[in-house]
Amino acid sequence: MVDETENTNAEDDWAAAMAEQAISEASPGLNAQPAQIFPSFEETGGKASMMNELDMILDIPVQMAVELGRTKITIKNLLQLAHGSVVELDAMAGEPMSVFVNGTLIAQGEVVVVNDKFGIRLTDIVTPSERMRKVGR
Repeated sequence: MVDETENTNAEDDWAAAMAEQAISEASPGLNAQPAQIFPSFEETGGKASMMNELDMILDIPVQMAVELGRTKITIKNLLQLAHGSVVELDAMAGEPMSVFVNGTLIAQGEVVVVNDKFGIRLTDIVTPSERMRKVGR
C-alpha cells in the first residue's frame, strides 16, 4: 500500500512538472528573465559609479614597451655583434616610435630627453575602434 502512495505522489509531481514546462514552452519569453550575473553599467547610476568600479583595476600592472624599430638577422650575424656594432632597423630616422601595452599598439610618439633621461612624447593615440579594426583582420 505504501508503495502505491509513493508512486502516485511521484507521478503527480512529474505530471505537475510536465504541465509547468508545457505552459512555459507555449508562451516563450513570458516567464524568462535574463540572468543577472554581471551588473549593468546603466543600472549603477552613471559615470561616478563606473569610475568607482574602474578603481578596482587601476593598480594592476601592465607591460609597456616602446619600439624604435625591428630587423631580422641570422644567428651568425647576431654572434658577431660586439660593443659599438650598428644594427640597421626598418624604421627611418625621425619616424614616430610605437608604444605597446601588453603587446597591443596603443600610441605613437617621439623621443624626448628630460633631465638626462629618455622619454616619449605621445603624438598619436590609437582609438579603441581602430584597435578593434586591427583585431578583426
